Amino acid sequence: MSHIPPLDPNVAARKGFKESEERIKRFWKEAGVVQTEEGWAVVLDGRTPKTPAHRKLVLPTEAAAKLVAAEWDAQGEFLEPGTMPATRLASTAIDRVVEVMEAVADEITAYAGNDLTCYLAEAPQSLIERQEREWGAWRKWAEDEHGIRLVPVQGIVHQPQDQASLDKVKSLALSLDHFHLSGLAMAVPLLGSAVLGLALQQGKLTGEVAYDLSRLDEAFTEERWGIDEEAAARAAAQRAETVMLQRWFEALA
Repeated sequence: MSHIPPLDPNVAARKGFKESEERIKRFWKEAGVVQTEEGWAVVLDGRTPKTPAHRKLVLPTEAAAKLVAAEWDAQGEFLEPGTMPATRLASTAIDRVVEVMEAVADEITAYAGNDLTCYLAEAPQSLIERQEREWGAWRKWAEDEHGIRLVPVQGIVHQPQDQASLDKVKSLALSLDHFHLSGLAMAVPLLGSAVLGLALQQGKLTGEVAYDLSRLDEAFTEERWGIDEEAAARAAAQRAETVMLQRWFEALA
């Protein structure tokens, strides 16, 4: 029986502990992976850690398990959950997403109904042309590859989309296992786009390119008015998350 506690970054908030009181000291020497009947298990000194719901941290591929194990191996004296996004994503897949697949697919579909790539600026013309060129290429990919036809509009007034196309987005989401779906569910709101999220999940876009596409407006403004330090720090963190998602999807392939 393993004595390893579940990893739950929200434990302090729930129990009212101070950060210094709830920090978990590193209790293992080496992290690795082993193949089991259930899949590839992350192991700490030979024992498998548990998710917040007390389920085994087992992933479907060796590469995905190694991605998670590397986060544990990289920890210092104390466990820092904020530096373990793949572990958090795996736990979400195992504990939550597997039980609410259709609801998660509905959320992804809702983003497609208001997809970032469909809302072009009203001005200036140079930005409109950039959005239509770069976003239009990925709307075309979605239509050609998956039959998802999303109609663009200028401005912020809602553009209703064809229900058959939205149904295809949901069908694509539901065709995924809970590990892929968890990654997609993280990618879509991060990018503001089901189109870009699906392209990232399917390996058609890298994390960096997908993120750059998601912030064409911000990049256009920065080119003209300069970069705000706080916004730049936020963008760097989001870019890193998107790159991690690329690695997540690659590891699941």
